[in-house]
Amino acid sequence: MCIVRFSVQGKVKYGIFEGDAIRGLRGSPFARFKGSGSFHTLDGSTYKLAEVRLLAPCAPSKIVALGLNYRLHAEEAKMSLPSVPLIFLKPSTSVIGPDDKIVLPRDSTRVDYEGELGIVMGRKTKDVPQDRVKDYILGYTCVNDVSERHVQKMDGQWTRAKGYDTFAPIGPWIETEVNPNDLKLETYLNGELRQSARTSELIFGVAELVSFISGVMTLLPGDVIATGTPSGIGRMSPGDMVEVVIEGIGTLRNSVVAQG
Repeated sequence: MCIVRFSVQGKVKYGIFEGDAIRGLRGSPFARFKGSGSFHTLDGSTYKLAEVRLLAPCAPSKIVALGLNYRLHAEEAKMSLPSVPLIFLKPSTSVIGPDDKIVLPRDSTRVDYEGELGIVMGRKTKDVPQDRVKDYILGYTCVNDVSERHVQKMDGQWTRAKGYDTFAPIGPWIETEVNPNDLKLETYLNGELRQSARTSELIFGVAELVSFISGVMTLLPGDVIATGTPSGIGRMSPGDMVEVVIEGIGTLRNSVVAQG
């Protein structure tokens, strides 16, 4: 099941995307989520995809992102593998949706794409054991963890480099019925394949990540965990088009522009 968040006639709504139509939901899927996919009530409205503007499929209070969670990416970054999940935060203000523009800051030197699998939390999550994690997850989406490399190296910590406005594209929707443990993840730049991996190659998998992070901080409904990027990261420039494609989920597509 694909859950979308969209704008139509000046209103923001959630819906279920099936074929080329969106069926509207009454209220938020997070308000009714009880685990095992039981969360939605249709409101009777139907829209064609061309009639609406797709937004980021959730409005997270925070994005908890993972560094160095694929072995080959750690090698290309010339960094040691972490002994526990290496987490950092991206602010809610960095979130954009499908087809929105990634804006390169005026002072940026090198801004990279990072295609990632995103976990979308369905309800408040704290200190959850690994064997119960699935009861707290609404579904999965695509994330681009956009990163300014010069700032990242200069600061020595990652908040500024990862936190600029537009640096967290999410979408195009939340898929609730996919098994996240062995999906193909690919990133394309201007149609050229740049990243390719399977989520089975994650050093710390979905259950371990949710359990670990919820032991550190409370995850709220709609919060997103970006599970880390594989090797093949690279620079984006104004005019580029970047696409994150995840098997069983869909394609997150964003163009790149210069600020101002």
